[in-house]
Amino acid sequence: MKSRILLTSILLLVTFFIGPSLACTAADGKPIVTLPASILKGWSHPFESSDIGNPLTPGSTRAIDGGVEIIAGGKDIWGMADEFHFVYQKQSGDFDVATRLESLTAPHLYARAGLMAREDLSSDSRHIFFLAFPDNRPRHNNSSAYEFQYREKKGAESHAIYPPQNPGSPMFPVDFPNVWVRLKRVRNQFTGFVSNDGKTWKEYGSYSMDLTATIYLGLAATSHIADARTTARFKDLRVLH
Repeated sequence: MKSRILLTSILLLVTFFIGPSLACTAADGKPIVTLPASILKGWSHPFESSDIGNPLTPGSTRAIDGGVEIIAGGKDIWGMADEFHFVYQKQSGDFDVATRLESLTAPHLYARAGLMAREDLSSDSRHIFFLAFPDNRPRHNNSSAYEFQYREKKGAESHAIYPPQNPGSPMFPVDFPNVWVRLKRVRNQFTGFVSNDGKTWKEYGSYSMDLTATIYLGLAATSHIADARTTARFKDLRVLH
């Protein structure tokens, strides 16, 4: 008990004197990303940060001016199990959250980053993942640069919602640094939205899945290549309702 109180006091003092660009470690060994309340915009708790699925190339997280930078390895968030870096907090009940993905490097065509609602922290967990890719190149069944993914059963294959194929410019293009993603839950209905200004939103897709009432909600990124890293910079994290 004394050690936990001492750790909390140290975190408060260091954050006050050094500022937001700090990542600390909690007593249980999980890194805590400390952010000022002005950045969180309604998020109620500190974020924890960890690799999921034991990627070959470890990831990391640090607070930056106005947001969070995630450096992530990992083979993918797809198939029957995932490897990625996750910055999260527990969330109960409905939510409506958004963030601006300022930049995302491309060690691979399928590197990706976005908002995730995950049932647990195992590699094969059920989840919803609304994401953006690093550029507007076509990818398999997706001619747009966003994707709505989900794994409905633990340990089962992943699936995705794709927009209609567009022979011209993509229906949902990315234009960094103004790549806004939003994920909303109303009971068991999950909906992803995109925006270029954080004010006017366009619905991308929606899916109904009975995830547990309390889930892990946060920011996820994967490089899609085992021995490389991607860097994702998230700004303007906010709770909309």
